[in-house]
Amino acid sequence: MRTHPGAFNVRPAILVLLLSATLPACDQRIPESGNIPLSARSAADDGSLSGTVLEMLPAPPYMYLRLKTGNGEVWAAVDGGSVEKGSQVTVANAILMQNFESTSLKRTFPKVYFGTLGAAGNAPSLPATNPHATAAPPANRVEVGTVAKALAPNARTVAETWAERTRLDGKTVTIRGVVVKVNEGVMGKNWIHLQDGSGDAAQGTFDITVTSADMAKAGDTVTITGTVHINRNVGAGYSYPLLIEDAKVVK
Repeated sequence: MRTHPGAFNVRPAILVLLLSATLPACDQRIPESGNIPLSARSAADDGSLSGTVLEMLPAPPYMYLRLKTGNGEVWAAVDGGSVEKGSQVTVANAILMQNFESTSLKRTFPKVYFGTLGAAGNAPSLPATNPHATAAPPANRVEVGTVAKALAPNARTVAETWAERTRLDGKTVTIRGVVVKVNEGVMGKNWIHLQDGSGDAAQGTFDITVTSADMAKAGDTVTITGTVHINRNVGAGYSYPLLIEDAKVVK
C-alpha cells in the first residue's frame, strides 16, 4: 500500500498532505508512497527535531532537508517554508516514516521525518501537515482522557472501529471523541484526528482520521457520523488504512 494525508501517503494543500491525497504527480502531503505504519514515532518527546541544514531537495509541495543533529544526520520533509544551507531549523510535529519512497525524487528514504517547519528553538503550534499520520501532534498536546461512547445504534469507539474495520467498510458509524488535530481545507475538506482514550498507541489504533465539510478545533469534544473506508486511496498513491469520510460533526 502506497502512502503519508496520517501518517502516511498524503499532501496537505494539495494538490497542491502532505496528504496529498495528498493529486497530481508531485509529492503530496505525506506519504507519497511506501507503506504507512499504523503507528509512527515522534522525533523527540516534544515532537520536534532541530539541526543544521546540510542539503535541500525540493519536491513540491515538500522540501526535503538533510539535517545535522546532536544524534547524527537525518532527513526531514517539511511543507513549504524558506531555508538556507547552513541555517538552524526546527521541524515540529515530526513523525518518522520508514522506507518512504518519494515518487518525485525517485528515491527511497530509509528514514525521514515529516513535519512543520519552524524557527530553531521555537516549537510552533501549527497544525500537523500530515493528514495520514495516526499520531496526534506532539506540540500543544490535547489531553483526551476517556470519552463516553456515543449513544446511537451504530456507535463505536475508536478502538472498536479499528478492530471491526473490515466488516464496517462502506457502512456508517458514529464516534464520540476529542479532536486532537485539524488540517483545514485540504482538497476541499477538513481533516480531523479524533481520539476517545481507547485503542493502542503502539499499534496506531488510538486515533482515527475523519474528513468533513464541518469544522472543529483541537480540544473540542464532538460526535461524528460518517462512512468507513479501509485502504482508502485518496490520489497520487496515497492511502489510508482507515478513513471516516464525509462526516457530520456535532459538538
